[in-house]
Amino acid sequence: MRFFLGGYGADMGGDADGIGVLHAGAPDDALAGGELAWAGTAAAAASPSWLAWHPTLGVVYAAQEGHGDVQAFRRTGPGTFAPLGPAVPVGDSVCHVAVSPSGASLIASCYGDGRVVRVAVDATGAPATVAGAAPGAPAAGAASVDPHAGLGEERAPHAHQATFVPGGFVSTDLGFDSVRVWSPPSAGEGAAPALRQTVTLPRGSGPRHAVWHPSGHLYVVTEYSNEVFVLRPGSDGAWMLVGGAPLVGTEVGVDFPAEIALSRDGRFAVVGVRGSNTLASLRVDGDGGSLASVALVESGVDWPRHHVIARDTVLVAGQRSSEIASLTLDERTGVPGRVRRRVEAPTPTALLADR
Repeated sequence: MRFFLGGYGADMGGDADGIGVLHAGAPDDALAGGELAWAGTAAAAASPSWLAWHPTLGVVYAAQEGHGDVQAFRRTGPGTFAPLGPAVPVGDSVCHVAVSPSGASLIASCYGDGRVVRVAVDATGAPATVAGAAPGAPAAGAASVDPHAGLGEERAPHAHQATFVPGGFVSTDLGFDSVRVWSPPSAGEGAAPALRQTVTLPRGSGPRHAVWHPSGHLYVVTEYSNEVFVLRPGSDGAWMLVGGAPLVGTEVGVDFPAEIALSRDGRFAVVGVRGSNTLASLRVDGDGGSLASVALVESGVDWPRHHVIARDTVLVAGQRSSEIASLTLDERTGVPGRVRRRVEAPTPTALLADR
């Protein structure tokens, strides 16, 4: 399989010069368990720390974190891309971009200033305009003591990810320990997303990334409290916290969970844990509303920033060790095995499967 890699460049203290190309076996293999090979740079870009496909076009969007903008790239060959229009400024330290199922807009999450920004996308896939922005903080000027920051410092909004769900999208705010529920714009293409609800998680938990489960539940991994919370919308449309599970074996303040991904059948969730450099596996129980710890295993890399599950293989991006590792996944038990293959890759921060 072929994967495209996001990474940090010189402006973010890394070595990546753009979007990278990784081969896991032959590029056209249906499985990702083959030999890993670094295949060079697909397109020059400034610290493209997150990548996302347009749902129907051969266009990839990159969050250029150090520059605070989003750049679209159109496919020019099997492993090459070219810029599609100019980069669109969105906000300080944009760290994630998600594209709507219709392809008509994208949502950029900005860690630095907490903004959740909607950008309109034209028929070619190019970002047309910043269609609307919403502040990440509950209210302008809101401030309070942050338990995981230095004494006397104030909390600040840190939008980290947006996930499209039925009826809109949700976003995580790591700084304000909240998951926000947004409705689609109701006033045309130039409208900002409408905030419908805020679900507050325990103080100091630090919600980072989320994944939508086929059961209709949302699993949210926290960077500071080392947990996975379970949320769902009720019959009245209001979201609620219905459960959660600790990442057993990790240490708060030493370990910092990053990504959460589902197994192919949705029976397990796997979380990457920076610090101990491990992968935590959890079993999905009942109707999807509860999780149980299964195992904690070595990831094989330093600082597992991101990982993807491709059938029976887990590919892990080691940001600090500048490598990608490949582990098998036992689909019966949900437990990743030992590292089978690895390859050097410049400061990787995200993996995106080709299609």
